[in-house]
Amino acid sequence: MKKTLVSALTTALVVGTASVSFAASNPFSDVPADHWSYDAVTQLAQDGVINGYGDGTFRGDKNITRYEMAQMIAKAMAKSDVSAKDKALIDKLAAEFSDELNNLGVRVANLEKHADMVKWEGLAEYTYTNQKVQDGENDKNYELVFRLEPTAEVNEHWNIHARMDGVYKLNTDDDGNGNGVNVELKRAWAEGQYGGFNVKVGKLPNSINLLSITDDPYSGAEMSYATEQGLKFTLAAGNVAAREFNGRFNKYSDGATYGKELTGGHARYYGLGVQYDNEENALSGGAAYQILDMSKVYVTDYENAANTGLFDNVRQGKDSRYGIWSLNAKYKFGAEQKAYFKAEYAKANADLNANDGHNNAYSFQLGYGEAKKEEAGTWGAYLAYRKLGLAAAPWSTYDDAIMAGQKGWEIGGEYTFAQNIVGFLKYGQGSDITDRLGKDDARKFFGRVDFFF
Repeated sequence: MKKTLVSALTTALVVGTASVSFAASNPFSDVPADHWSYDAVTQLAQDGVINGYGDGTFRGDKNITRYEMAQMIAKAMAKSDVSAKDKALIDKLAAEFSDELNNLGVRVANLEKHADMVKWEGLAEYTYTNQKVQDGENDKNYELVFRLEPTAEVNEHWNIHARMDGVYKLNTDDDGNGNGVNVELKRAWAEGQYGGFNVKVGKLPNSINLLSITDDPYSGAEMSYATEQGLKFTLAAGNVAAREFNGRFNKYSDGATYGKELTGGHARYYGLGVQYDNEENALSGGAAYQILDMSKVYVTDYENAANTGLFDNVRQGKDSRYGIWSLNAKYKFGAEQKAYFKAEYAKANADLNANDGHNNAYSFQLGYGEAKKEEAGTWGAYLAYRKLGLAAAPWSTYDDAIMAGQKGWEIGGEYTFAQNIVGFLKYGQGSDITDRLGKDDARKFFGRVDFFF
């Protein structure tokens, strides 16, 4: 009996790929409830630290040596993503094999060093949007995104990150352009951490601002320094593909050109940011200054681009470099500080023929709570008013509901249905900032469900 239980428990620590749904009373049919290890095995199974086969057993009838057992315990001990309680259970199991673990010596160190060198995360994301512009037809879109985000450890200071997206339009059964699934390497960068200093090099997400220039990728480098008190300084420089601007500088109600490629080439990007965020304090905020040099951007559709304003300097051979100042602040309040108010403002500081209102952008948001993917039943809701001027917010993360070049009200909510399954709903009612091709009102409904893994 004892050997069988040891074998069962050993195999439990080894298996990492075959998972199963466990019954609450006895997750493994070959582990008796009256044995001393029952509580430990049940707890580790419920926490996902150990797994079984498809029939709910560990098939613990295979003989195994104490040396082999010690190897498997060493591997389990090297895992860093277990709770303190689970670690105590693993340590209790390892106590019986302390002599064997000590005899392993360097081999144990190697197991601890190389365990979990590559981690895979990602999501399957279903998005539905229904966009209605005044005097236009409803534009409905059903989209599926499958995303992989691997992280590989190089050494104690450096890691490699990547993100691959496969995009599929469910309403047209293709990528939206008559082709198959569009799979693209969206990001790939090396990241080094030395104390409070962080360095990123490659095709990486912008981490300086949300309102004006957000996490769309650019090719370049970023260096930041963070203090223990929550203060972070960031410097960034690189190139942004001009296609990132497409579909944002033309008229939404003009169905013939909406989303059409208006630009080619690339823009130079520079950014400087300072941000303060300390969980112990109710107030957080920051400031940033970012530069876009559009001299390498060319217009491929002059007739439609003539209505954008932003590219007039490019066509006329004027100085096409301009800067964007931005500020943000957030205050948490209430008994548990779940309620918050967040304000953001951005302003383009150069003449880009954007004096018609597109040289500034802002967002005011009042909200409560948030949906945490790890905790089922958590939720959040908000009410916001936004203005997304095209020069001040050339590609903003807020255009899910209020579209680029518009201003208006937005309401939204999020809910965690089960662990790692989160839903989002947003509705925006906006209008064009300026009257270029006829000032229109617009509304947009946005729904999304994310399955994280």
